[in-house]
Order: sequence, then C-alpha cells, then structure tokens
Amino acid sequence: MKNLNNKVVLVTGASKGLGASIAMCLAKNGAKVAMNYLSDHSRAKKVKSTIEAKGGIVRSYAYDITEVTAVFKMVDEIERDFGPIDVIVNNATGPQPLIKLEDQIWDDYLGQMNFFVKAPLFLLKANLKKMQQRKVGRIINIGSEVVELGNKEFGHYVAAKGAMLALTRSWATELGPFGITCNLVAPGWIPVERHLGTSEEDHNLYTSNLPLGHQGSPNDIGEVVAFLASDSSKFITGQKIAVNGGKTFL
Repeated sequence: MKNLNNKVVLVTGASKGLGASIAMCLAKNGAKVAMNYLSDHSRAKKVKSTIEAKGGIVRSYAYDITEVTAVFKMVDEIERDFGPIDVIVNNATGPQPLIKLEDQIWDDYLGQMNFFVKAPLFLLKANLKKMQQRKVGRIINIGSEVVELGNKEFGHYVAAKGAMLALTRSWATELGPFGITCNLVAPGWIPVERHLGTSEEDHNLYTSNLPLGHQGSPNDIGEVVAFLASDSSKFITGQKIAVNGGKTFL
C-alpha cells in the first residue's frame, strides 16, 4: 500500500473507465480524491459511492477541463473543500474514432490536442504558483502505447498522445528545481466500458503478441499512478512507464 494520506489528488475523466479505477485506487491508498467529470452524473455518483463505501474520501466536480475559466473555477472549489492540490492526474479523453488518412482534417487533430495538451496546460497553470511555493507537486499524464505502435487510421490520436509525452519531458525539466515531478503512464489496451462489444478475435489477436499472454486490468494502471503520486517516486521524473504486459519495450 502506498502512503497517500493527506495528499489531495485531482483525477480528470474519473466517472468511468481508467479514470474511475485510478480514483478508486488512490482513495484506497489514503488520498483525498477530487473526481472530475464532464456530464455523466449517474456514473460519477456510482464511483463516488463506491469509494465512500470503502472508507475513502472523495468529492466530485463536473467541469469542462478544456475551458480555462472552468478549470480555474474547479481548482478554487477543490481548494475550498480539501486544500491545495498535490497531484494532478491528466486522464480525461474524448471520442477516439478511427479515420482514414484521406478523410482526416485538422480539426480531428485539434480535438485530441484539447484533451492531451490544452487541458493539462490549463490544469498546471491553475496550480503552478502554489506548487512552486510549496515545493510540492506531482503531474501524472496518462498516455498510450500507440505512440510506439503507430496505429493506422489513428494519426490524430497518436500525434496528440505523442505531444503529451513531449510536454511531460519538457515540464519535468522546468519543474524539477521546484520539487515538482512530471511523469507519464502509457497503458496498453486495457478493457473498459467502451470496449464492450469488441470481438473475442480482436482480444485474442492483441494478447497473442503480449509476453505476459493476457490483457491487464484498470487496477494495474491505478497502482502505478498511486506509486507515482506517492513519496516513493520522489526521484523519478520525465519518465514514460509502459503498463502493457510487454507489448513495447520503449
């Protein structure tokens, strides 16, 4: 168990999928969890109730993190509820359609950048001064193995996740003197709600190339995020940690 007692952790996109599991894992390890989501109130309520039923400390915040005024308003609300934010987990994402290259347009790329570059920038800026003053902070970005795999018909998504990895490294260099670390967790294909209906053939094809021979669970991602949020990771920054059963070795 990681000791996250008294740490205030913001998880974006936490009403479902990996975000929900990350929020649950952080709460299990003692963090005060600020769950961000956009509009799915019923799912967010369910995740919040699950965390509270296990003794976790959590509050939910419905804000669009791609809008700068919404981000600053949300951060102010979290600080009133919990105090200054210690850890930001940039997990939120939008639709991830496959689009043939000849049909891709610039707005497809911008749409992905909104979640993986724009929102993380707003969230950092809303917390930066206090993190610098306190010399405390963890930025944890949720990337993807697609940056190494280069999946076809996915250039818009791959490019944005690649940009997220690049900003992770640049931020780590600039924030290091303030004791703030910045790392990226790169999951493989971890089945969550949005993968319901995926054929067994597709699952088998993916796992056939994994050294461990099976897909991971959302909790596998949550545990790595909890480690990076803890003091045990204080000398790790600018790193990409692949959590994909050995699909990639980069």
